[in-house]
Amino acid sequence: MTAHTSRHHPAQGDRSAELLSATARDLPPGRHRFHKERLMAQIHDTRQPERTTAPAPRRRRFPRPAVALPLTAAALAAAVVAGVTLLGNGGNGVRDAGPALTTTIGAASSKGVPQLLDQISLAAARTSQPDVRPGQYVYIRSRSAESYVRHVGDKSFLSVHPLHTRQTWMSPDGSKGWLIDPAVDDNPEGETLDRPDFQGQTPKPSLNSPSYDYLAKLTTDPDKLLAKIYKETKGQGNSPDQQAFTTIGDLLGESYPPAGLYPALFKAAAKIPGVVVVDDATDAVGRHGVAVARLDETSGQREEWIFDSRSHVFLGERSVQVRQNSGADGLITPGTVVYTTAILERTVVNDIRQTPAATS
Repeated sequence: MTAHTSRHHPAQGDRSAELLSATARDLPPGRHRFHKERLMAQIHDTRQPERTTAPAPRRRRFPRPAVALPLTAAALAAAVVAGVTLLGNGGNGVRDAGPALTTTIGAASSKGVPQLLDQISLAAARTSQPDVRPGQYVYIRSRSAESYVRHVGDKSFLSVHPLHTRQTWMSPDGSKGWLIDPAVDDNPEGETLDRPDFQGQTPKPSLNSPSYDYLAKLTTDPDKLLAKIYKETKGQGNSPDQQAFTTIGDLLGESYPPAGLYPALFKAAAKIPGVVVVDDATDAVGRHGVAVARLDETSGQREEWIFDSRSHVFLGERSVQVRQNSGADGLITPGTVVYTTAILERTVVNDIRQTPAATS
C-alpha cells in the first residue's frame, strides 16, 4: 500500500504482479498480506521459516486434525484465545494454536443479491467520513485469525494463527506507513512500510496497493470501475471474476475508500457473476451479519463480506472452505475457516503510530 510518482518501467510492474501472484499461491494468510504490502514496495523478505502451502490466491496456513473440535463461527474468538494446544510460533509473535477454525457452512442464494447490494450502497452513500489531508494518516485496527498448512520435513500439519490485533497507518499518498501485526513480525513496536524499492524509488500505487489519493482519483461509475478492475487484475487469481471480487473485498477491508467511491464498489460488485447472499455469517469477534459472497471454484473456498443486518455497515470478512480441495494435502476440509477478520476502527489520525484514543 505504498505510492509515489516514480519512473516505474511497465515491465517492472508486470514482474511485481507476477511475484505477488506467486506469493498469494505459496504463502499463508497473514504472511501473504504482509508480503503484499512489502512486495508492492519492492521489498523482498528473505526469511522463509517453513515451507507452506496456500490452497487459494489470498493467504493461508495449517494444526493437527486429531485435536480439532467442531466450533461455530460465533465461538471462534473464544476458542482461539482460550486454552488451546500451542505448537510454537514459527518465528512470529503470534503462537500457533491447536484446534482448527471451523464453522457451519451457511446456505447461499443468488436471490436478493442486487437488492442487498443496493441497500449496502445506499448505506455507504449516507456515511460521512472526513477526507485525508497531507500529513495525516489512515488508521485501521482489526482482529484476525487464520488456518494454514505447515510442512515440517515430510510431514504436514493443519495449524492456526489465533485471534490477534493488527494495526496499520498509511499516509494519503502512500509514501509513509507503519504496520503492527504479531502474525507477521516479532517486534511488538511493528515496522515501517515506507521503504523505497531497490532503485531508491517508491513504487506507484495500484489496485493491489492503493493509497487514499489513488482511490480518490478512481471513477465512481460502476461499469467503468469494474472494467478497470478486470483490466488491471488480468492474469491474477484463479479466475477473472473471482479476482475482481477479491480486489473489491481487499479495498473494503484495509483501505479508506473516499465517500464517492465506497458505494460505487458495491454497485460494481453486483455486476460480477456468481455473487450470492449468505443469510448468517460471523466475523472474527463473533458479530453476526449477512454476507455478500462468492465461491472460488478452483480452491473451493467462499469469500464472504459480512455486513450488519440492519445498518449494513461493513463488519469484516472471512474465507470458508465449502468444497474439498485436492491441494493443501487434503487437510483443509469443508467447514474450515481459512481466514477471518473484523474491522474495529477505521479513521483518520494526525500522526503515524497515533491511535484515536490518544487524540481524544
